[in-house]
Amino acid sequence: MTEQLGTVSWKTRQVVLSSRPLSWINTAFPFAAAYVVTTGRIDALLIVGTLFFLIPYNLLMYGINDVFDYESDLRNPRKGGAEGALLHPALHHLVIGAGVVNVGLVGAAMLVLAGAEHPLSWVVLAGSLFAVVAYSVRGLRFKERPILDSITSSTHFVSPAVYGLVVAGATITPGLLALLAAFFLWGMASHAFGAVQDVEPDRHAGIASIATALGAWPTVRLAITFWALAGLLMMFTPWPGPLAALLVVPYILAVRPFWTVSDAESGRANRGWKRFLRLNFLSGFLVTLLLLYSIRLAA
Repeated sequence: MTEQLGTVSWKTRQVVLSSRPLSWINTAFPFAAAYVVTTGRIDALLIVGTLFFLIPYNLLMYGINDVFDYESDLRNPRKGGAEGALLHPALHHLVIGAGVVNVGLVGAAMLVLAGAEHPLSWVVLAGSLFAVVAYSVRGLRFKERPILDSITSSTHFVSPAVYGLVVAGATITPGLLALLAAFFLWGMASHAFGAVQDVEPDRHAGIASIATALGAWPTVRLAITFWALAGLLMMFTPWPGPLAALLVVPYILAVRPFWTVSDAESGRANRGWKRFLRLNFLSGFLVTLLLLYSIRLAA
């Protein structure tokens, strides 16, 4: 390891790994989908905005998380791979610096392209970046405030969609609000279930979370409830939105085996989490088909 510390290729791999490449699409897709469906066009703002929420946004969000969670991550067997980098302390400043610089440069280009026509979009973006920082940084640490941790995590994924809608000048309708509320509940469910697998490592490290506060099986059941409510809300969206209600079913089935999981055995939920990660790609594909169908209907 000490021989690798000075190599550029090793540092680059670690910086990229800290941004969670498997999760890039989870923030870029909501922005791109919201923007394209609203405007019906592909332009420079779409490309730069998608790039912003694809890499710089995730590098800042997860890089800060990996830096400030380093001590607890040392005790977590999940860390050190696709589910989170175990960053050597020598890379901490580099990762945070890379995140800040990339967000600043690409974000500035995005704001220039967006112009000043929709000032609310600046507020949404500022709130989104605040949630990114507040989740992990020392002094705020929203991730250690049960319930608020799931709310903040969901904001990370819903706010790019809200930004895309606002900067595109979308008209707010009851159906659109139902869609955003469903997405938000989906995000809270996903975070809550993800926290279950870390109950024991988090407690040993003295870290609070929605799962350490409620316990493993109550958190699993809360996540299933949130997913079910998200599906119900999709029934109040314009066609073909109600079809997306079916997409919550695979998630519920994937985590149902952990309905009675104890705190001591909560690590088993990692199997469900890996299923969840794979389901995201399938769901993303199906949502894309629904969006294309909705665009065709509107044409």
